[in-house]
Amino acid sequence: MQLCFTEGFPLPQPSKSTVLDTFDRKILDILQRDNTTPQRTIGEAVNLSAPAVQRRIKRMTTDGVIQANVAVIDPDALGQAITIFVEVEVISETAAQIEQAKREFSAVPEVQQCYYVTGAADFILIIVVPSMADYEALTRRLFFGNNNVKRFRTFVAMDRVKVGLSVPTSTA
Repeated sequence: MQLCFTEGFPLPQPSKSTVLDTFDRKILDILQRDNTTPQRTIGEAVNLSAPAVQRRIKRMTTDGVIQANVAVIDPDALGQAITIFVEVEVISETAAQIEQAKREFSAVPEVQQCYYVTGAADFILIIVVPSMADYEALTRRLFFGNNNVKRFRTFVAMDRVKVGLSVPTSTA
């Protein structure tokens, strides 16, 4: 599975040579819960000095392990009340056309996440919109207006049970 990010992504991929030790993993675990945690507090929690924590965070950022520092916002607070999952199947899967689809899907602000996947579908999109009318308009632009989209299937989320991008760090 390959991930295509939106707005400012893709970011550097982690170096294959990046080795994460127990301290790094503990730091990442804390940052994933709250990336505004002071380095002094992180240091106390993992038994390192604040400068050592700072060096490790800088290295992991440079190496692409830490890809972004963002605020997670409730879509409802911005009037984006509907979350939709869309399976997209394309007609032609040449490398150039797949790259074009990645660029097109990634350029749409309503697309929060875009995955290029194996299986019956070629892409899975996670979309937020204010209304079904807005989604319908988006489908006309994004799918019906795209000569390489064979079909798409829509799944509307009824409830946001768990949402996040945290990665298990195996420190527990």
